[in-house]
Amino acid sequence: MTSGEDAAPGTGARLDVAEMQASTVLVVEDERELRELIVEALEKEGFAVAQAETGADATARLRGFAYDGLIIDLGLPDANGMDILEDALGRYPELRAIVITGIGGIEEAVRAIRRGAVDFLIKPFQVMQPVSVLKTAINERRLRRENAELRAQLQDRFRFDAIIGTSRPMMQVFSTLELVAPMHSAVLIQGETGTGKELIARSIHFNSPRRDFPFVAFNAGAIPEGLAEAELFGHVKGAFTGAIANRMGRFELADRGTLFIDEVSSMSMALQAKLLRALQEREIEKVGTSRPIKINARVIAATNVDLLKLVKDGGFREDLYYRLNVVRVALPPLRARQEDIPMLAQRFARQSAQHNNLPARAISQEAMRLLMRYDWPGNIRQLENAVEHAVAMSGTRTDILPEMLPEELHQPDRARTVPPVTIPDEGVDFSSIMSQMERDLILQCLQKTGGNKRQAAKLLSLSRTTLIDKLQRLGIGDPSAA
Repeated sequence: MTSGEDAAPGTGARLDVAEMQASTVLVVEDERELRELIVEALEKEGFAVAQAETGADATARLRGFAYDGLIIDLGLPDANGMDILEDALGRYPELRAIVITGIGGIEEAVRAIRRGAVDFLIKPFQVMQPVSVLKTAINERRLRRENAELRAQLQDRFRFDAIIGTSRPMMQVFSTLELVAPMHSAVLIQGETGTGKELIARSIHFNSPRRDFPFVAFNAGAIPEGLAEAELFGHVKGAFTGAIANRMGRFELADRGTLFIDEVSSMSMALQAKLLRALQEREIEKVGTSRPIKINARVIAATNVDLLKLVKDGGFREDLYYRLNVVRVALPPLRARQEDIPMLAQRFARQSAQHNNLPARAISQEAMRLLMRYDWPGNIRQLENAVEHAVAMSGTRTDILPEMLPEELHQPDRARTVPPVTIPDEGVDFSSIMSQMERDLILQCLQKTGGNKRQAAKLLSLSRTTLIDKLQRLGIGDPSAA
């Protein structure tokens, strides 16, 4: 774009499409030579520039167009530059303005800063000064906007009501999450592999007072034992072979935010002791130094094993267990929340189609029945993969049929079938075998539901009363003791 007084809208002229894509700046300066030098420097840096020589022209342009930046001399011949600046900032709060003043106008320049200008320049100055300041200010504004949008997207994604589930086990999870999120207490999430433990941890974080600070994940099971301590607590230069510089650990990176420690049960006893000290003292020591560093990070740990049983077996520190288990969130396996499968499957189908720029896919009733009949040992993660596989196999069809689902879903569910019985020549005791099979099946369902008779009865397609009658007839008392 060429410099000239007809460059900006609001006085009959318009910026073209290419210029609209660039950051736009209005330069208001009555000294023509200085004004043109600034315009030239801005244009070389990719700005689309308009210029005004008088206060009247500047006012007209500012009222007709929302510039990204403004460079204005406070001492104009026909107007007070401060009045124009205040009017512009009142109209466009996101405008980034730089004021120019002579030696005697420093007090006024300081007042302009207080009103919202990003900097002031005293004549004479190097022509690249306003260019550099303006570029930095506009980039910072863009980054802040992008970060705000990203935060909004993350908070929308990790809202509690964005987690799918209407089953009774999930309602209990939601109740716990709503209570624990506003707190700073440690949380222990227990659930089988694939149940969505990290999703729950992120949801707690993004619904907590720490939402504007980092969420840092640390998978204790994925990092070699020799490196885990340095990853968690950081290290100083020369602490070990390969430590060529100081490095922050996950605790420091999570300052004022949340540290999520996945597979915490896989930590060595030595690392458990150091984690315990960090939680107790709220400070850490980097590998290679004994200087303590104060920390302020909420810890959420997750495990796919029974951590209390591991404590009793001597594989996990009891004192650390109680430090982590301030609030416990128990995630149910997918097989215990069968009624949630249709909603989950439909969401995964929609997401997969969108990700691959495909038309929406509908899951047929036959395919849905197959999904609901399967036992899902890999839980939600396996369901998501199965649906994504089906979307890929659907080709040009917009409906998902049973044959498009992975092969393992078509195999008989061993957990729901009767094991084969070999009939000897002398025959069998039919009543005895049937009673034993009935007993085994009931015990298996009770184990899956954690002893919940109502849920076990639902898995067996029985009424709760009928199940209780069978328990009494078979002599099954406390399922955990049977």
